[in-house]
Amino acid sequence: MAPPVFRFRGRAQEEFRIEGERTFLRHPQAGDFAEWSQLRAASRAFLEPWEPRWPEDDLTRPAFRYRIRRYDADREAGLALPLFVCQKANGRLVGGVTLGTIRRGAAECCSLGYWMGHQYAGKGLMHDALKSLLPHVFERMRLHRIEAACIPDNARSQRLLENVGFRREGYLNGYLKINGAWRDHLLYALIAEDWRVARSKGSGSGG
Repeated sequence: MAPPVFRFRGRAQEEFRIEGERTFLRHPQAGDFAEWSQLRAASRAFLEPWEPRWPEDDLTRPAFRYRIRRYDADREAGLALPLFVCQKANGRLVGGVTLGTIRRGAAECCSLGYWMGHQYAGKGLMHDALKSLLPHVFERMRLHRIEAACIPDNARSQRLLENVGFRREGYLNGYLKINGAWRDHLLYALIAEDWRVARSKGSGSGG
C-alpha cells in the first residue's frame, strides 16, 4: 500500500503546493473565505448548471468553516484531496480541484472534480492545473486510475478532459443530481500506464 503522502498537518499543510506553469494547487484554508465566497458569488450563474444545488447558506462564513473542517477530515482519513487552484503570477484564487472517493487495495482509484471562476474560464488555467496534478496522483499517491464524469452537453469539460489524456469509457444514466435534477453523465478515465506512455512521447498529459 502506498504511503499516505497527501496527509498534512500544521505548517506542512500550509506549505503543500503543486506547481504548474501558470498555476499552483494548495490546500484550502479558513482564511480563504472572503476570496472564495466573492469568486463563487460572481460565478454562480456560470457554475450552477454543472453542480449540485447550492445550499441556501453556502456562501456564508459558518458554512465555509464547516467545509474546511470536512476537507481536513477527509484528507486526514485518506478519502479525498481537495485543492484550490491559484494563479502563479499573483496567488489569486481562480478555482478548485478535488480528488475524491479515493480507494486503495485492489482499486487504487479516485474520482476527479473541478470548478473554475467565470472570469478565468477558457484561459487554459484548469488545463495547466490538471496537467500538474497528474504526476502527483500517479507518482506520489501511486494511484492507478482517475475517473471523471461530465454532463453530455458540457462540451468545455469534455475538451478539457480529452486534452489532458482522459478517454471516454461510457454513458452513466441518471448518475448525479445536478442543480436539482438527476442528470446523465459521460464517464472518462485515465490510467497510469496511458499517462506514462503519453509523458514519454511528450504529450500534453504528461506534466
